Amino acid sequence: MCLTDPEAERNPMILSLFRKNTATDAVYAVYRAIVAQSRQPQFYAQLGVPDTVTGRFDMISVHMALLFRRLRAETTKDFSQAVFDLFFKDMDRSLREMGVTDLGVPKKIQKMGNIFFGLLAAMNEALDRNDSEALAGVLARNIYEGEASEHAAALATYVAAQDAFLHTQSADSIVKGSITFGEAA
Repeated sequence: MCLTDPEAERNPMILSLFRKNTATDAVYAVYRAIVAQSRQPQFYAQLGVPDTVTGRFDMISVHMALLFRRLRAETTKDFSQAVFDLFFKDMDRSLREMGVTDLGVPKKIQKMGNIFFGLLAAMNEALDRNDSEALAGVLARNIYEGEASEHAAALATYVAAQDAFLHTQSADSIVKGSITFGEAA
């Protein structure tokens, strides 16, 4: 990715891939909790999330977006940035393990970053308006390839519940590595 890329300027977190590792034990703990929650079989077996690399990326992205929503009003920018950095370093590693070439990885990472930021913005808008129908639409477009279904509505209910649940947890405890999610479905 070119450092003068206009998309990178709009999404400065993408540039963080070029920074040194800032992950602490707390960052790893929160990221591991997000990944563990995203891997819950209920998402794939009962809510119809595609059990694919893309589907798993989407579920991690949903939970990352929920974390960022929880921390957005707090003075936790460095922590949020470190979790974001770890997320995309993990995606970089995963792509390489799947055989994506050195030249292909940056393009895929940039595309994944754009998808993530689009999801984050759309989820924020729907959740800020407390609009479950709009949230189901966001999830249908991003996870279910545009199919509005009972699965998207059920996942929207889950996401809204997790958003509320995360707001019961202090930012201080999250930054110290303690985050808890509710039942997957």
